[in-house]
Amino acid sequence: MYRNEDFDVIVVGSGISGSWVAKEFCDRGFKTLVVERGRMVKHIKDYPTANMDTWEFEHRNRATRAEIAANPVVGAHYAFNESTSHFYMQPGEQNYIQEKPFQWIRGYQVGGKSLLWARQTQRWSDYEFNSPKRFDYGVDWPIRYKDIERWYTHVEKFIGISGTRDGIDNMPDSEVVGAFEMNAVEKHIAASIRENYTDRQAIIGRCANLAELGEEQSRQGRTKCMARSMCERGCPFGGYFSSNASTLPHAEKTGNLTIVTDSVVDKVVYDEKAQRAVGVSVINTKDRSKRIYTAKVIFLNAATLNSNLILLNSRSESFPHGLGNTNGLLGKYITFHNYRGRLQAMMPGFEDKYYYGRRPTQVFIPAFKNIHTETASFRGSYLMALSARRDSWNKNVDNLGLGAAFKDALSEAGGWQVSLMMQGEVLPRLDNHVRLSDTKVDKYGIPQLITSVDYDQNDIAMMEDFFKEGTDMLTKAGCRDIVSLDQHEAFGRQPGLEVHDMGGVRMGNDPNTSLLNAYNQMHACKNVFVTDGACMISTGNQNPSLTFMALSARAADYAAALLKAGEL
Repeated sequence: MYRNEDFDVIVVGSGISGSWVAKEFCDRGFKTLVVERGRMVKHIKDYPTANMDTWEFEHRNRATRAEIAANPVVGAHYAFNESTSHFYMQPGEQNYIQEKPFQWIRGYQVGGKSLLWARQTQRWSDYEFNSPKRFDYGVDWPIRYKDIERWYTHVEKFIGISGTRDGIDNMPDSEVVGAFEMNAVEKHIAASIRENYTDRQAIIGRCANLAELGEEQSRQGRTKCMARSMCERGCPFGGYFSSNASTLPHAEKTGNLTIVTDSVVDKVVYDEKAQRAVGVSVINTKDRSKRIYTAKVIFLNAATLNSNLILLNSRSESFPHGLGNTNGLLGKYITFHNYRGRLQAMMPGFEDKYYYGRRPTQVFIPAFKNIHTETASFRGSYLMALSARRDSWNKNVDNLGLGAAFKDALSEAGGWQVSLMMQGEVLPRLDNHVRLSDTKVDKYGIPQLITSVDYDQNDIAMMEDFFKEGTDMLTKAGCRDIVSLDQHEAFGRQPGLEVHDMGGVRMGNDPNTSLLNAYNQMHACKNVFVTDGACMISTGNQNPSLTFMALSARAADYAAALLKAGEL
C-alpha cells in the first residue's frame, strides 16, 4: 500500500518536546518532518510586539472584555493580553466539551507554548520516580534518576539554565550558567528559613533564562536575558529558551528538517498488513484539503491532550478504541499541578531597600513533605514559590491632590509585599480522564475532546498543609497581615490553567497497565513514540518541561539507534 516513506521521522508538534525530537534526529542525519497545526513563526521576525511600550497599545496592553468573552478559557491565563493574544489559540479553532470545568490552554504556531511558558526548570529525583510505588498510587515508573540524569545534562547545556548549585537531594543540581539574585526581603526570609528549619531551604529559581551567556547559547546566536519581563511576546534577544530561538534553527541548519504548517493531524495511519504505523493523516487549515505523510517512525508531541486526542481518534481494525489502546487506559489518569493555595503578606521595614529589573524567576522552596518522612494527611508532595516586591508608588498619593507633595510622593516606593504560592502533585486517578465525543466534531470534522478532570480531597488536604507551613515560615520571618487564598474558590481557578496537564498515555513496564515502555515507545505499536506530557505517570512537584525535553532527547536517541539497525 505504501511503497516509499516520505521521511525517516515524523514529529507531530513543534513545541518544547517536539523541537527537541527534531533536533536529535536531524543531528543524526535523519530526514525529519515536523507537522504543526498553526502558522509559521520565525524567531525575531514574527514577534510584532516584542519592543512595544505600554502606551503604544490601544488598550494599554490589557485584554478587553470583548476578547475575554470571545475566548474565556485562554483569557484567564496570566500572560494573555494585547501583546500576546496572537500566540494563543483563536476563538472557535478547536471546541471541546468540559464535563467538569477545565481550562485548556493552547498555542498553535511554530514553537507552540514554548513562546508562552514560564521557563522554570527543575530536575526530578528518585523521590519523584519512586513516589507512586512508595505511596501506592499510579503504577511504578519504568525509569529512575540514573536513567535520565545524563539527558538532563544534555538538555541543560544546550538550552542554558540560570540558577545555583544547592546540593538538595530531591531537587538535583542542574548545569547552570549564572544566576539571578534575590532581593533584600527574599534574602531575609531565606535566612530565616535556614535558621528556623532543618528540613527545607529557599533557593533562587532555576529557569531557562540566560542570566549569563554560555558558549553554546552564543553559537546559537542568542544573547543574555535583559530582565524585561516581556518573555511571552517572543524574545528578540533569545534570552530564554524557545523552539523558535534554539532547537528548530539548529535543526534547520543540518539540512534535514522540513516543517509543514497549518496542518492538523487527525490520526496516525496504521497498516493492518504491515502491523505498523505508516504515517499521519493531516487536514490543511486553510482549504480543508487532506493528505497523508509517511515515515518509518512517528513521534507525538502535540501537547498532552492533543496527543491523547490523536491516538483516541486513530482507530483501526486492530485498534478499534484508539492506537495502542489494548488495555482501555488511553486517555485515563490525566493529572496536573495543584496551584490552589496562595499566601499574601506584608513585610515591615526595609524601606531603604529596592531592586532593579524584572527578574524572570522566583525564589523556590523545594518539597519537604513526603520526602524524607511520610505525612499522614495527604500523599504526594508540593514545593513553594516565594517573591517579594515593593509597590511602585506610595499609596498616600491618592490623598495629596496636586502640587509638590503629589510630585514627591510619586517617586516614593510603597511597602514590601510578599507572595507565597504552592505547586503540588495531583495524584493520578482513573476517573480523571479525557475521551472523544460520539456526537460533536470541531470545525475540521474531528471529534471534540471531552475533559473530565477535577480536584479531590487529597488536593485540599495538601493545600491546608501548605497554608499551615507557609504561614509559620512567614510569621517566623517577621511578616504581618498574612492572608490565605484558595484560588479555586476565590478566583474560579480551574484545573488546566496551570498548563501542566499530563498523563493519558503513560509509561510503564507492564503493557496491561501502561501504553509506553521505558523509552516512550508504544507497547502495541513499536514505531510510535510519545514524549510530551501525555507520557507521564505522575507529576512530581517540579515544573515539568525540563523532564519532557530530557525524555524526548533520550527517546529520540533510542529510536535513532533502532532505525540505524533496521529494527524500525
